Amino acid sequence: MFDWMVWTTPVAVFFTCIALMLVGMTVWEFKSPTTMRRGWLPIATTRGDRLFIGLLSAAYVNLIFIGLAGKFQEWLSLEAEPSIWISFVLSMLVLALVMRKG
Repeated sequence: MFDWMVWTTPVAVFFTCIALMLVGMTVWEFKSPTTMRRGWLPIATTRGDRLFIGLLSAAYVNLIFIGLAGKFQEWLSLEAEPSIWISFVLSMLVLALVMRKG
């Protein structure tokens, strides 16, 4: 069923984190319903809206990092492409920023 996907450890960790966030947000919503608020995003959002925007942003950070990994290796004179864990940490920081301040 999942043969089409390259299941490396970073990919598995990334999708596991997303699944855990969705479960956690669902439980949090039942315990404490959300209200609309404005942060630095140009629209009023709920927790779910910020999670969706944050997940999209995290995905784009990962895709950009993967796309530029060869260039980073060239620009920084590295022996190998930089670890995908770097993009994972960056994407989770972006997600946390959007959830907290967005």
